[in-house]
Amino acid sequence: MHFVVAVCVFFRLYCDMKRKIEEALSRWKSDVYRKPLILRGARQVGKTYSLRKFGREQFSAVHYVNFEGNETISKLFAKDLNPERIIQDLNFQLKVSINKKSDLVIFDEIQEVPQALTSLKYFNEEMPELAICAAGSLLGVHVGEASFPVGKIDFMDLSPLMFDEFLLALGEEDAYDYFINAKIEMPLPDVVHERIWECLKLYFVVGGMPEAVKTFLSGRDNLFMALEKVRKRQKILVTAYLADVAKHSGKLNAMHIERVWRNVPSQLAREYDGSVSRFRFKDIVPGINRYARLAGTIDWLLAAGLLIRVPIVNCARIPLSAYTKENIFKLYLFDVGILGAISGLDPVNIMDYDYGSYKGYFAESFVAQELVAAGHKELYGWSEGSAEVEFLVEHKGNILPLEVKSGWVTQAKSLRVYAKKYSPPFRTVMSAKNISIKDNGLYCGLPLYLAGRFPMQCI
Repeated sequence: MHFVVAVCVFFRLYCDMKRKIEEALSRWKSDVYRKPLILRGARQVGKTYSLRKFGREQFSAVHYVNFEGNETISKLFAKDLNPERIIQDLNFQLKVSINKKSDLVIFDEIQEVPQALTSLKYFNEEMPELAICAAGSLLGVHVGEASFPVGKIDFMDLSPLMFDEFLLALGEEDAYDYFINAKIEMPLPDVVHERIWECLKLYFVVGGMPEAVKTFLSGRDNLFMALEKVRKRQKILVTAYLADVAKHSGKLNAMHIERVWRNVPSQLAREYDGSVSRFRFKDIVPGINRYARLAGTIDWLLAAGLLIRVPIVNCARIPLSAYTKENIFKLYLFDVGILGAISGLDPVNIMDYDYGSYKGYFAESFVAQELVAAGHKELYGWSEGSAEVEFLVEHKGNILPLEVKSGWVTQAKSLRVYAKKYSPPFRTVMSAKNISIKDNGLYCGLPLYLAGRFPMQCI
């Protein structure tokens, strides 16, 4: 197995993982106009842990309330939504004394009690001094946008660990420093590029789920065994997700949802070259071959944070949303490690970068995951005639095309077709190669691992 990342003399376990969300939460705490905060994200991405760590480090006390299966607490919100009365009752039930000016209150799985969600409006209006955070894995599934107290709450989204967070978890501080300080004008030293590339291949196996990362770190002195344990942990997570589906969607819907979710990677096994094609609806569920009958199923998976949807447009003009069609899009799984587990790919093949038709899809899926986590919530693909570009990103009034190559061959015919027709400020190819600039800055070559920093140029 070709892996050269050095093993550190210390391990950073889950309790020491540094997440970017911590800085965002600190900014929220110090905002004089802060509102109750809802932290969204798929199950097991670290929402509860991040909030509790935030509370321990930056508040006098943390008061944690989990609404899942807790009827006693849930009933507190059935009487009325008066914040003073709710806090008094929480003090009694939890046997605590909540200090409204110095403590943090956490409402977990808030989607289980819609009245608790509504109460955030009144906490904002009548008790703004209290720092209150809520988390929900299935908020989008159980609660429509109209049910949110619009304008009265703040939102943050938490994804699996991004690649740079993974570098820190590995103890690769030197590589991390090069990563965050990389400039478009200068390639990284070859030894650094190769080191980070090896870490990326490792990330393709482990992914960004905190439990999978923790599993790897706890046994990485034996790389083969550690990766085998990671796969087992990921399969347990997949089972847990499917149990969630069965619990919250009904028997028939659960069967459809599971079929669609598993079909996302299996469809891609048919792709031997080029970019990922549009999602096909035929033969996923027997007797169903139209988008209209699977729309609710796909929406469920999107709302649960388990899929990333990328509409495909045939005209690259602002706003891109005006050129989408409801039934033409690409789908990616939310975590590249979970992708490998569902696909049944051997970690050895991934570490050797030898996994056939999946290689391109892994690269593309990783880039989609990183872009979304970095804040590019609205991604698009482009297709006109025979030309296709994997991603278009709207940024500061510009549309930036991004083509993904899994290896060292970076011929990008479709990108040239796009550039000739639409004259973007620059075009980008991500691949296994180091940073490079051509055509007076109009062409930018970036290594795949810098996807989370796109775009690096100032425009």
